Amino acid sequence: MSVEAKVSQRYAGGAKEVEASLCCPVDYDAELLKILPQEIIDKDYGCGDPSRYVQTGDCVLDLGSGGGKICYMAAQLVGEKGSVIGIDMTDEMLALASKYKGEMAQKLGSDRVDFRKGYIQDLALDLNVLQEYQEKNKPDAAALEAWKEKQKKESPLVASASVDLVVSNCVLNLVAEQHRTQMINEIYRVLKPGGRVAISDIVSDEFVPQHLRDDAHLWSGCISGAFQEKAFLDAFIGAGFVAVAYDKWDMEPWQTVEGIEFRSVTITAIKPEQIPLLDKGQAVIYKGPFAEVKDDLDNVFPRGERIAVSDRTFRYLMEGPMSQSFIGISAADFPSDQKFCKAAGTLRPARETKGGAHSGGNESSGCC
Repeated sequence: MSVEAKVSQRYAGGAKEVEASLCCPVDYDAELLKILPQEIIDKDYGCGDPSRYVQTGDCVLDLGSGGGKICYMAAQLVGEKGSVIGIDMTDEMLALASKYKGEMAQKLGSDRVDFRKGYIQDLALDLNVLQEYQEKNKPDAAALEAWKEKQKKESPLVASASVDLVVSNCVLNLVAEQHRTQMINEIYRVLKPGGRVAISDIVSDEFVPQHLRDDAHLWSGCISGAFQEKAFLDAFIGAGFVAVAYDKWDMEPWQTVEGIEFRSVTITAIKPEQIPLLDKGQAVIYKGPFAEVKDDLDNVFPRGERIAVSDRTFRYLMEGPMSQSFIGISAADFPSDQKFCKAAGTLRPARETKGGAHSGGNESSGCC
């Protein structure tokens, strides 16, 4: 059996009967759980709460949505103008999530959750459409692959640059290792420029040895397929994400197997905007406490120096997860729409920002 088949088989059982060993304790927002059916709560298998990163109006994509718990929590947060897509490969889990779709639409005031069958490492391929095609046409291998490529290009399960936030709850570790680069690239593809990632999963403090990776029960139980803690970050950096960070890190391991610690974490990241770099006379000052920092776009910020930045980098620093570490300075009078051509780390003379607005300084109540 393939990794996908083994995982699907175990989670199909988890959709029928509660399997406590598939999850670890999570402090979910009790207010968001109030309107959820108890069956969905009982048959949810996760290790974190990525719903905490959802914003009003978001289009949210939940990878490995299972019984729909995170989807229905996110649906309360996105509001009437938002939407939620749940992707899962297991029929029994999709049936459980869809079983309460009408009831939840009534409670939410609109039908804003859509469950789709697919592999999270191939978000363009609709598995329901694939099954229908195979049953009807009985294609050979070459014809099937040609059809898949055409189908994914013309009618992708999830369109490119269509999602504001990708979330997942203890699922990425279940994907076969040979498909993981494709999986992270697919997350990048479906996100809008500036889109965000918030993924809860299990990581290991050491690389998992082969004999544990070969254990199908440990793999489907979110153990032996865990990313090594640094490798998890590197996978997103390698795909082109920026501001990649651990935002949650459990102090105690969930399980320890053969001396290897497995713990729950939540990783966050941003897909950078692909827009022209404009010079609007802005500068940022890194507050400290380190001597200097370097971001994922190769910008260097020595402590206390006014560093010239493009408008894109200015917004990235002042509106993103690093905003508390920088003071932003806007120019009072600067020619607009100039191309930013300065080398990373170039100082911005104070005279160029005289009279400009300062932000991020945690200002006091005033001077005497």
